[in-house]
Amino acid sequence: MPKKSKGKQFRKAWRRLIRKLWTIVWRISLLLILVTFLFRFIPLPTTAFMLQSDYPVKQEWISIDKLPNHVPLAMVASEDQRFPEHYGVDFAAIRKAIDQYYDGEGLRGASTITQQTAKNIFLWPGQSFLRKSLEAGLALGLEALWGKQRILEVYLNIAEFGKGIYGIEAASQHYFGRSAARLTKDQAARLAVLLPSPRTRDPVNLTRYLRKRAVWVELQMRQLGDNYLATVLKHE
Repeated sequence: MPKKSKGKQFRKAWRRLIRKLWTIVWRISLLLILVTFLFRFIPLPTTAFMLQSDYPVKQEWISIDKLPNHVPLAMVASEDQRFPEHYGVDFAAIRKAIDQYYDGEGLRGASTITQQTAKNIFLWPGQSFLRKSLEAGLALGLEALWGKQRILEVYLNIAEFGKGIYGIEAASQHYFGRSAARLTKDQAARLAVLLPSPRTRDPVNLTRYLRKRAVWVELQMRQLGDNYLATVLKHE
């Protein structure tokens, strides 16, 4: 058989395999999203990350209505400043991360708050194209079924802020001895900088680098403005 024919058959087989994999990914994502619809209005009892925790889980749900605006704003300023604008996935950031991966820099970041929420609820730690694909599919579904305010509320209540410490209320009680409803802007920024590596960071004793990072988060909060999340937080 000519080499051209073999190459053509190989490309066709590869495309079929890719289509089958994506079909599986999206079907699994759809199933998980349908299950999640139940939790659009009630607190989640647990998440995949909590179930996989090596430490006793501390978590206390708090309604986003009870939080001062600067608390969710600090998380958005630190983690996903385009949160009000995208539909769950930042495709430009993903393309950049893939380019960096092929340049030998490893698979990194590019996850929106919606993707992080989906990952924490359904998936597992680590980096892989399979998990990233599932994460993206779930994020798009969450945006469609829950909307921005609910996603941000769930994120604030399930994100890990320390060893076994999940959610902004448990974190605020643990580190500052007060409800998240009484967090200052500085304290909110200090909690926000924990999120990439929450098990190795302490908001009360930040390193020099993390103190600068917290100052940067507060600067971003001021630049974004108090009303930046007005379209997201419908209660405003």
